[in-house]
Amino acid sequence: MISQIRPAITLLAIMILLTGVAYPLAMTAAGQALFPHQANASLITRNGVVIGSEYIGQTFEQPEYFHGRPSAVDYDAASSGGTNLAPTNRELVNAVGERARTIAAESGSRRVPIDLVTSSASGLDPHISPESAYLQIARIAKARGLSAQDLHRMVDLHIETPFFGIFGAPAVNVLKLNLALDERAPIETDATGSMDGASTER
Repeated sequence: MISQIRPAITLLAIMILLTGVAYPLAMTAAGQALFPHQANASLITRNGVVIGSEYIGQTFEQPEYFHGRPSAVDYDAASSGGTNLAPTNRELVNAVGERARTIAAESGSRRVPIDLVTSSASGLDPHISPESAYLQIARIAKARGLSAQDLHRMVDLHIETPFFGIFGAPAVNVLKLNLALDERAPIETDATGSMDGASTER
């Protein structure tokens, strides 16, 4: 019996060291060496202060900023998830309808992109469609005193194409676009360098 148990325990210890210690350490080291930005959460800083990540959305409410998708979890990465409501659920129907009416009145358009009125499955989506960004140009132009043409060009420059041209759809990173917007037409920020109207604590 002992002669059978000893090799089993030895093999278990070796596999624990290989797969539970050596491999994770090797992958962490490789990630830090080859892709340090991505390995460290793709953080975005301004004035030396971390204000967000490329891959976790934030809430923007002020009219001077592009607004992202609704989030069922208020963009809390610790509780990622969607509403889990069926398409016919009255609560979901009412919420989507209210958002659509608000955006239609704000933009003057009767056609509202679906991503501006529905949350993603994760609740953390940092992107919107180019159509959703274009729809907000009139509001931002008025709030910032910029021309619609300038804002249209800014959106065009921030459209991310599908991976390898076939995986996914064109999208715009809301945080990156709003940072570029602040560089183009700065507005007041607080003492930490955070963007007014944006939730930056995760």
